[in-house]
Amino acid sequence: MKISTDVSSPEQTRRKTGSRYKPKSFLSWILMGFFIVGLPLIGALIYSAVRIDQLSEQSRNNIYQATQITNGISVIIGEIMAMERSVQHALVLDDASLLEGYFLAHTKFENITNHLAAISTRPEQQLPLEKMRLLELSLFREMLSLKEHPQELQYLLERFAMLLSLTQEFSTNSFHIIEQNVGSMDEIATQTRSLVEWELLTLVPLVIFLALSLSVFIARPVRQIDEAIAQMGRGDLTQSIRVNGPQNLVYIGERLNWLRQRLLKLESQKIQFFRHISHELKTPLTAIREGADLLAEGVTGELNQKQQLIAGILHTGSMQLQRRIEDLLNFSALQAEIITLVKQHVNLKQIIHSVIQAQNLSVLSKNLKIRLDCPELSLKCDKQKLDIIFDNLLSNAIKFSPAGSLIEIVASYNSDNVQIDVQDAGPGVDSIDGNQIFEPFYQGRNTPSESSVRGTGLGLAIAKEYAIAHGGNIELIQEAGKHGAHFRLTLPLNHSESIT
Repeated sequence: MKISTDVSSPEQTRRKTGSRYKPKSFLSWILMGFFIVGLPLIGALIYSAVRIDQLSEQSRNNIYQATQITNGISVIIGEIMAMERSVQHALVLDDASLLEGYFLAHTKFENITNHLAAISTRPEQQLPLEKMRLLELSLFREMLSLKEHPQELQYLLERFAMLLSLTQEFSTNSFHIIEQNVGSMDEIATQTRSLVEWELLTLVPLVIFLALSLSVFIARPVRQIDEAIAQMGRGDLTQSIRVNGPQNLVYIGERLNWLRQRLLKLESQKIQFFRHISHELKTPLTAIREGADLLAEGVTGELNQKQQLIAGILHTGSMQLQRRIEDLLNFSALQAEIITLVKQHVNLKQIIHSVIQAQNLSVLSKNLKIRLDCPELSLKCDKQKLDIIFDNLLSNAIKFSPAGSLIEIVASYNSDNVQIDVQDAGPGVDSIDGNQIFEPFYQGRNTPSESSVRGTGLGLAIAKEYAIAHGGNIELIQEAGKHGAHFRLTLPLNHSESIT
C-alpha cells in the first residue's frame, strides 16, 4: 500500500483550491435557502394583495356611486315636485310671491344635477341627465319672463312631468350600470379566487420541492463532514477528505484532511515500529529458546528437579513471548493490508484436532474437557491462517474457562457455508464489551484474576480479519440466560466438498 506523507497545512490547501467564490458561513446558506423558498410565496401574496386591493377599491367606488345616485335622484324628484307645487300655488292664487319656493328648489336642483354629472361617467347616464338639466334651465328662463304674470304659467306644468320622466330614465340607466359593475366585481372576485387556488396548487408543491432540494443541498457539506469523521473512525485514512459548501465548512474539511494526513503518517510510523521491534525481538528470543531447550535436554549436564523446573519455565515463557511477537507481526501485516492467502485443500477436523493437541498442556493444567462435534469436511483455505484463527479462539476459551469445565466445539454446514461454534463455561463477555471485543488491543472486563500473563488484545482482531479475508466472519453470540462466551466462525463452502 502506497502511503502519502505530504502533510500540507490547511492554509496551503486553501490556496491550492483557487479563489472561487463561496458563501462565508453556513448561516448565509440557510438564509439564502429561506429566501429562495419564500420568494414564490411572497410574490404570490403581493400579487393577491394587489388584486384584492383593486377589487376593494372598485367595490368602494360602486357603493359610493350607488349611494350618491340614489340620494341625488331622491333629492331631484323632491325638488321637481316642490317646483311644480310652487307654480300651481302661484297659478291658483294669482300671487307671484309664491314662486320663491320654485327658485329655491331650482337652486337645489342645479346643485344636485351638477354633482351627479361629476360622478356619472357613462354615456347612458350623461345623456338623460343633460336633457334634464337643459329642460329645467329652459323652464327656469320662461319662469323668469312670466314671473309678473302668474296666470300664464299653466302651459309650463306639463314640462314637470317630462322632467320626472327624464329623472326616471336617468335612474334606470344608472342602476343598470351599477348592476353591471356589481356583476363585473363578481367576475373579478371569481377570477381572483381561481387565481389564488391555482397559486396554492402550483406554489405549494413548488415550495415543498424547493425546500427538499435546498435541504439536501445545504445538508450535503454536513453529511460530507459526518462521513469523513466516520471514515477516520473506521481507520480508513487512504481517501482524501473534501467538503463542498460555504467557506467555514470547507475550512473544517481542510482541517479534517490535514488531520487524516497526520494520522496516516503516524500510522505508517507505528506499523514500521511494530515490524522493526518484532524482528529485533525474534533474534534474542530464538537464543533464549534454544538455550532453554539445551538445558532441558541435559546437553550441559544432568539437571536436578529444581533446575528442570526453571528450564521448563524458561521454555514456556519463551513460547508465550514468541506468540506475542507473532501476534504483533500479524497485526502489522493487517494494518499494512498485506494479507495473502495460500489456499489448499485441508481437512477441517484434522486442523481442529491439531490445534487442540497444541493446547493440550493448558487443557490438562486446568483439567478441562473438550467436546468436538465436527463432520469430515475438506476446505480450500490458507491452512496457516486457519490454524491461527482456531488457535486464538481455543486459547481464548481455555483462558476464561474455570477449572474442570467443558469447552464445546461444534461444526455444521449447508450448501453455502460451514459454521463452527466455540463455547466455554467462563464468565462470558460483558455486554459493554460486545461491540469492542474485536478491536485491536482491547481487553474485556471479565479477565480472570488468576491469569498471570495478560494477552495483547490482538488475537480476536487478527482472527476476525483472517476470517473476513477468507470471505467469512467471526461474531459474538450473546444469548440471554446462558453463561460463557460463544463465538461463531463462518467460512464459505464455494470451494469445498464433503468427504464421504
